[in-house]
Amino acid sequence: MGEKWYRTWAGYDRFKTDRKEFFSNLVMVVVAVLCMGISLSFLLETDLGTDPYTFMNVSITGKIHWTLGNWQLLFNTLMLIIVILITKLKLIGPGSIANMVLIGYTVDLCRWILHRVTPDGFFMGPVARPVTFIISLFAFLVSAAVYMNSRMGLSPYDGLGYIICTSTKKLPFFLLRILFDSAAVLIGIIFGMLPNIGTILMALFLGPVITWIGKLMEKYIFKKSER
Repeated sequence: MGEKWYRTWAGYDRFKTDRKEFFSNLVMVVVAVLCMGISLSFLLETDLGTDPYTFMNVSITGKIHWTLGNWQLLFNTLMLIIVILITKLKLIGPGSIANMVLIGYTVDLCRWILHRVTPDGFFMGPVARPVTFIISLFAFLVSAAVYMNSRMGLSPYDGLGYIICTSTKKLPFFLLRILFDSAAVLIGIIFGMLPNIGTILMALFLGPVITWIGKLMEKYIFKKSER
């Protein structure tokens, strides 16, 4: 008989056969998700652009006056339900839960701390702004690549994007992913924010860059195995 559907969650293969690898990957993905949240908090402080999903959510929370953590938890939960209804648990795992719960609240906490330990406008200075942006962007890309290549599940946003982008063979996956991320930017614009150059560039190149970094990590860090 085939594997029960509730045992098909991402990471179950290692949980069943190699607990040590499972828990090491679990720690790795949680650390990566926390680093994503920390780097995003600095990117938001520089106001030079974030990833499309964060841009959209920050724009929405500015209108509804919610914290980013509370809004992302609700929105991620709704998308998680859709992903599970379509693919059951094949795209969902511990990494999915860590991403949907931790990133928004980590951003909220880090920005709260930064606003209390740094002078007003510190990250908008002529030196601090570009340097902080470049370092934070690099940290975000590496952390996102670690999370996405840990084989512990996709975030609800990435899972929904994967479903949409693999539902048709008429266009290449990378082009569909660019369109998917661009739609998130458009929603952010509708809710009142204008994207900076960093958001536009990430909408165009975030997916391919993370894939490239992930291939390097798969070659030199992760075990070569199927997701």
